[in-house]
Amino acid sequence: MLFPKKIRRVLDVRKAEEKELTEELEKGDIPAMIIAAFLVFTPVILLIIGIVWGLYWLFTH
Repeated sequence: MLFPKKIRRVLDVRKAEEKELTEELEKGDIPAMIIAAFLVFTPVILLIIGIVWGLYWLFTH
């Protein structure tokens, strides 16, 4: 079998969950997540607003 250690590491769910529970957030993590969410969702929201505005303009003129 190819890469048995890597496969075992990926399939060991209990160990991965324990590792997730022990990780703590650092000082700048929350602002970084907020900024990342803003950068991801702003273009999508602007695109949706543009589509809605374009449909409104199309059907009213």
